[in-house]
Amino acid sequence: MTYTQLAFVGVGIAVVLDLAVFRTKLLGRRVFWVSYAIVLFFQLVTNGVLTGLRIVRYDDAAIAGSSTPVDAAPPFLGDGRIAFAPFEDLLFGFALVVLTQVLWVWLGRRSVDRLPYAGPPRISLPGAAADPRSGLSGGLVAGGGD
Repeated sequence: MTYTQLAFVGVGIAVVLDLAVFRTKLLGRRVFWVSYAIVLFFQLVTNGVLTGLRIVRYDDAAIAGSSTPVDAAPPFLGDGRIAFAPFEDLLFGFALVVLTQVLWVWLGRRSVDRLPYAGPPRISLPGAAADPRSGLSGGLVAGGGD
């Protein structure tokens, strides 16, 4: 498989996992697209620097539409590239971001670390009033005073 094919397969898998398997439906949320725009900006900057300075080089046969000679700098836009980098990198990055967020949301819904806190374990003291921040009934939290 070429990098182009793998990138499209990755996007397809991420979308199916979001909408059908884990049913997180992140792709339908405005907050996802706003956060993805931020990620995309930094991906383009990083990818553009690495590819534009030819720190990372791609084989023309591995990416779609590329006809840039090996010894020449890639174009900023065109020839299958956006900000010097192959468009496949954007697809692959999208798949990675979606999959990571889908798993994060899905695990969060399964009560994995639902009440995170820092510090030592919270212990309820007998006869003390309940602390609404702790989620524990019957007590103050040892070491939890303000």
